[in-house]
Amino acid sequence: MKVSALCDLFNSTLGETYNTRLLGGFDEPFYKAPVDSDKAQIQFRHDYAASAMHEISHWCIAGQARLKIDDFGYWYAPDGRTEQQQRQFEQVEIKPQALEWLFCKAAGMPFRISLDNLDGDIGDSSEFALAVVEQARSYVANGHLPPRGLEWLQVLSNTLGKQWCELEHFKHEALL
Repeated sequence: MKVSALCDLFNSTLGETYNTRLLGGFDEPFYKAPVDSDKAQIQFRHDYAASAMHEISHWCIAGQARLKIDDFGYWYAPDGRTEQQQRQFEQVEIKPQALEWLFCKAAGMPFRISLDNLDGDIGDSSEFALAVVEQARSYVANGHLPPRGLEWLQVLSNTLGKQWCELEHFKHEALL
């Protein structure tokens, strides 16, 4: 799916409903909370559809209080994290990356686990990959998705007609 079509689809559906715009072309992803009558902005890297899906997943998970705070008020250490910082990063990335995987499946896009630490000490991240798999499988099996996440999946599925809800799509081998 082309990134421009992805933006148009989001902005004309959930974006309208939730007063939020999805915008690409940025050096770093960022969530800009709404100010006064301005819409919130989900900003993603350059023209990368995967970055857009990832940032949408964070937006879908954020609660109402976090939606009022720039970057959802999350902790973030930039590239170059220590192994301990990398483990902290991975813990907060399990649910967003699992949800992103479902979005990518529904859009017919490839998905890759993101460790987001090219210059740091990532250590062994196999447990992280397994946790993402288990979370994705739990979302599919139990149907306990964040409400905005379920809405976005429905929009993607209805628009693109892709199957995303089969457990066999979400196995560790699929990430290798």
